[in-house]
Amino acid sequence: MIPTERLHQIKERLEFVEARMSAGGGDIAELGREYAELRPVVAQIEEYEQLLADLAEAQAMLSDPEMRALAEEELPTLKARLPEAEHAVQLALLPRDAADARPAVLEIRPGTGGDEAALFAGDLARMYQRHAEQHGWQWDVIEEQLSGLGGLKELVVRIKGEGVFARLKFESGVHRVQRVPETESGGRIHTSAATVAVLPEAQEVDIAINPNDIRIDTMRSSGAGGQHVNTTDSAVRITHIPSGIVVTSSEKSQHRNREIAMQVLRARLFDAERQKIDSARASDRKSQVGSGDRSERIRTYNFPQGRMTDHRIGLTLYRLDQIMQGDIDEIIDALTAEHQASLLAEMER
Repeated sequence: MIPTERLHQIKERLEFVEARMSAGGGDIAELGREYAELRPVVAQIEEYEQLLADLAEAQAMLSDPEMRALAEEELPTLKARLPEAEHAVQLALLPRDAADARPAVLEIRPGTGGDEAALFAGDLARMYQRHAEQHGWQWDVIEEQLSGLGGLKELVVRIKGEGVFARLKFESGVHRVQRVPETESGGRIHTSAATVAVLPEAQEVDIAINPNDIRIDTMRSSGAGGQHVNTTDSAVRITHIPSGIVVTSSEKSQHRNREIAMQVLRARLFDAERQKIDSARASDRKSQVGSGDRSERIRTYNFPQGRMTDHRIGLTLYRLDQIMQGDIDEIIDALTAEHQASLLAEMER
């Protein structure tokens, strides 16, 4: 049963926020964000309350001989809608991850498997880029290092759009591939892997970095880029001494590289803090969805069988071609639903 007092408090809070915004008081940006979060929740509550009112009215009509037939016709439909409406409100009341609405920093690196792992890392990058294009998200490459065969040594990308982190945050972990490598002449299936990390973009207010805790080095950019890249000390490497985190950026502008590298450093430090909190909170949780464990093998892509399996939720799909073209919404929706189910179970304890 949903506590009516809790629903009443949320509706009152929305009225308060609306009044403050109309009066021009407080932090308008902050009030706007809170309004955007509360408005859909209240709409769900009002729809649920209207259904309860309709049910009560239909029940009352049963005692009226003239209205009884109509009530008996309406009641089964109204009662059938009630469980779905209750579930929708419960989902709307789940605690929000404050980072869900933020842009994401996506990092992809090859794992075990040598050249084949680097090629697979490149395949994953193209999968996520196509997925971003399908949703109209902005894809900005921060750092990219290619391998000799056209694979990836490292890719760091900023992805901006509506609900980006909320949609991609369950992609973090080890992605394993089983296929015959292009470099394999004997037709044998090899297994290799790549690691994916999805971090919420952090602001300066989230993470305060002491200037004394970082070392900034400049160096010549490597790789293709023409005479300018090869002769200019524009690349920047920032080392965060307390954590040992190292970030590099190799754009043409040294000033821009410092800005980008600090942005990525903040995201990694912010993510590390979030993982500490999540680990403490979820120490007794069986479900690994959303754990963010970068060493966890989360998914296998089996090319000979055209099969993708997500090991966290036991989801297997036989449409690998479409998945590698960026069609991963079904996977993300299933992971999100499992995460929501685990949160609901915790709330009902």
